[in-house]
Amino acid sequence: MAEQHSIVVSLFLIFTGAAVVTTLALYARQALIIGYIFVGVAFGPWALGWVGDTELIADIAEIGIIFLLFLLGLDLSPQKMVQMLRQTTIVTLLTSTAFCLAGWALARAFGFPNHESLLVGVAAMFSSTIIGLKLLPTTVLHHRHTGEVIISVLLLQDLIAILVLLALQGLGGEEVVDTVLLDIGLLILALPALIGIAWLLERYVLMTLFRRFDRVQEYVFLLTIAWCLGIAQLGKFIGLSYEIGAFIGGIVVAANPVAQFITISLKPLRDFFLVLFFFALGASLDLVVAREVLLPASLLAALMLALKPTVFRFAIASVSESPRLAWETGWRLGQLSEFALLITFLALQSPFIGKPVVIMIQLATIITFIGSSTIVVLNFPTPVAANDRLRRD
Repeated sequence: MAEQHSIVVSLFLIFTGAAVVTTLALYARQALIIGYIFVGVAFGPWALGWVGDTELIADIAEIGIIFLLFLLGLDLSPQKMVQMLRQTTIVTLLTSTAFCLAGWALARAFGFPNHESLLVGVAAMFSSTIIGLKLLPTTVLHHRHTGEVIISVLLLQDLIAILVLLALQGLGGEEVVDTVLLDIGLLILALPALIGIAWLLERYVLMTLFRRFDRVQEYVFLLTIAWCLGIAQLGKFIGLSYEIGAFIGGIVVAANPVAQFITISLKPLRDFFLVLFFFALGASLDLVVAREVLLPASLLAALMLALKPTVFRFAIASVSESPRLAWETGWRLGQLSEFALLITFLALQSPFIGKPVVIMIQLATIITFIGSSTIVVLNFPTPVAANDRLRRD
């Protein structure tokens, strides 16, 4: 049984181990994310067991995703975002359907029951918001069309994922269909309600405080974190998610001059928590079951790494985007998603879903994280590129 350490000791082990392994990764011209995941696997309860309380680490790590989406919203024009969402809606729906069918077919070929195969297909629908955004240089993310396309696709995927999560939460009830339809109806009302509440609070409360105390940088930093986490919590409370709440919180502040200071201040904090996220991802992998499903998981990962860039390339080019932009977007979105992990966690609570299929999806997700980030780091501009020629921030 793994020895339980204090959170301080756990953080020491995580960041010291990550520093050592990522140094080796840089020498080997690999993505830093691979080092974080490897340390999680090695130090987690299924290997050395040095960090046993991975659930606590995972809970803390979610803050990094919240900050990531908040900072994204800070530099986006709402008008431009609406325009891009309109353009990429059909692309996102068609590509998600194609990935779902491919994942379902592969799982059926390995003899998984139809309902578990459908779960694999659903998990294959989405790309990682964290990988997609973290590996985009700031100049591309906020000031170039490639960043706008990637963001709009990821946001639409996140909304679809929330609908899937609502459906999974209704499994096992006596009136599943009615419950899910009611939840979807409430979701449609929740998004404009969140935007309206956030806009009113920003205009009449947040900006009043900023104008009154904007010279006290420590206070601005504190108020910003409170605003980010507060709107994220509000989003979760009304039935959306922490991430969408944080994104809306960022967008309503974007027009204010203080947004630039906020962006610079929160980046180190975001990166701190994202290291914990990738560590927790590796640490949660059950290595015993993973060995049993290594073949189907590896083939699922290989299928997605090959299929997603190709499908995105032709789908995005079909809406008048350049082939170069379409290919780059496809490679940057060529992995499974952290939503796949959340979906499998909820599905595991159902008596109809077995643990092997859940571990298969989890292992495939990790493989695609490693494979996709390596491809992007070696071939496209990123903030963490091993090659000086491709390093951009």
